[in-house]
Amino acid sequence: MSGYSANRLDALFERLAGEKRGGLGIFITAGDPNLETSREIFNALPAAGADMIEFGMPFSDPMADGPAIQASSQRALKGGASLASTLKMVRGFREHDQSTPIVLMGYYNPIYSHGVDRFLRDAIEVGADGLIIVDLPPEEDPELCLPAVEAGLPFIRLATPTTDDARLPTVLENTAGFVYYVSILGITGTQDVPTDLVRDAVTRLKKHTDLPVAVGFGIKTREQAATVSQVADAAIVGSAVVNVIADNLDESGAPGPGTADRVVDLVRDLAAGVRGARA
Repeated sequence: MSGYSANRLDALFERLAGEKRGGLGIFITAGDPNLETSREIFNALPAAGADMIEFGMPFSDPMADGPAIQASSQRALKGGASLASTLKMVRGFREHDQSTPIVLMGYYNPIYSHGVDRFLRDAIEVGADGLIIVDLPPEEDPELCLPAVEAGLPFIRLATPTTDDARLPTVLENTAGFVYYVSILGITGTQDVPTDLVRDAVTRLKKHTDLPVAVGFGIKTREQAATVSQVADAAIVGSAVVNVIADNLDESGAPGPGTADRVVDLVRDLAAGVRGARA
């Protein structure tokens, strides 16, 4: 467990508070569009301005994700990605970066197949900092959430526009690291973030928890990321990033020259918006 730091997420949000700015979280799917290019993108994200990385564990039926991220998962699986290769990539990342938080995002089926205890042990050992498992509601906490909490791996819960004040205490009970506010109804990447409603949503969440609040789903542009990060502790961008990858594939599905560079360019632009949002 030497690669694990329980304080990476806490340290990030403390630093962001000290700098009086929001953070930028970037989602990519591990192994998209192939293992080599995905590793190149993954390793380049912190220098491009990503404060936190949400690392998608590829799955054949990502029902909460929109077409863009579904396609990224299919590309990754076709290219040979797996839960084992995802954990190996995190291990490789930690060889040169011991500070950027990595949150593993995905679905329960691959974890169940891997074995819960084994997965938690492996995730902590390679240097993961949290879990987002979108198909396990609080009623299923004994499956993974409680074992993760006991092992010291933060379990990050999603709150949505339909999570009312009566439901929030249940959602937040075993949540750690931060709260992920899903800003739209429906699946990822299909609508723009309703920035006019985000302020009220973040304010309401902070009445129920002292945890940082990150906002994702629907943030596509520098301007949207900046607006969200004015009020939230972090803005998380996913579909816009994986769309850059998709747009640079040739007819055979292979990444064209400079694919990673184009992703880096987008992340730099998003980061510039986030960093200047509260100036």
